[in-house]
Amino acid sequence: MSAWVEITATGPLCTVQDAAGRPGRADLGIGVSGAADRAALRRANRLVGNDEAAAGLEVTFGGLRFRVTTTTVVALTGAPAPMTVGARPGDPHRPVVVPAGTEVALGTPPSGLRSYVAVRGGIAVDPVLGSRATDTVAGLGPPVLAVGTELPVGPPPSSPVPAVDVAPEAGLVGELVLGVVPGPRHDWFTDAALATFLRAAWTVTEDANRVGFRLEGPELARTAERDGAELPSEGVIRGSVQVPPSGRPTVFLADHPVTGGYPVIGVVLDADTDRAGQLRPGATVRFRRASVSETSRP
Repeated sequence: MSAWVEITATGPLCTVQDAAGRPGRADLGIGVSGAADRAALRRANRLVGNDEAAAGLEVTFGGLRFRVTTTTVVALTGAPAPMTVGARPGDPHRPVVVPAGTEVALGTPPSGLRSYVAVRGGIAVDPVLGSRATDTVAGLGPPVLAVGTELPVGPPPSSPVPAVDVAPEAGLVGELVLGVVPGPRHDWFTDAALATFLRAAWTVTEDANRVGFRLEGPELARTAERDGAELPSEGVIRGSVQVPPSGRPTVFLADHPVTGGYPVIGVVLDADTDRAGQLRPGATVRFRRASVSETSRP
């Protein structure tokens, strides 16, 4: 019998994602996309014995409900949404057996923003350009999930489910500090603005999604010779911190555009962008100056 996941409720937003996305296609105007918190999705896959590259579900701010057609094993990581499996509670950060026909329901996470659900065998939708990830901007990959969506599950992997009681994750509460490498357009800003960028406590605004999030805080002033100047559109990557004329930065996440026309004052360390993907509106974030050598760390 084929295995399926049937979506019975989606919450604010639920998509299929994998960790790798579609790298190497920026010249075609195609962004990488993939999970906003790649590390959390990889952990979920490991907990059910999947390859880390398997696709799973990215759930924004809880609310997901789904049924499985065959008995399987699932794992929840990332934002710790309360989970029930039928009438009983299910624990995050560990493998959980779900009997055939049982509904799994996620509540609202007390911290963090995005939860990840891995199903043993992986979500086996057809790949598009080598990835099963949903790109919400380009419209590539499977559609955003809706009630009634049925998702195929791949065959169980040959590796067993790990004998893990619990795989704890770092907490998602409190002020988040992101390492950032200055540039490539930090010379567009005054020395005072650069100091402010690294010293200020910034607040994540309501203008936040998988593309990125805007920050509220002090204005970052340009140098006199750059004031009012226009920058030709140039390539940007995940973690780019772009500063529009308002002087308030925007941090790009998984579904960012491949080019941008505003100066990039700095780039968040790649590993730190996973944690940035868990920031919800109202959260506080600071930036610390990172060394170039840190960019090569896993």
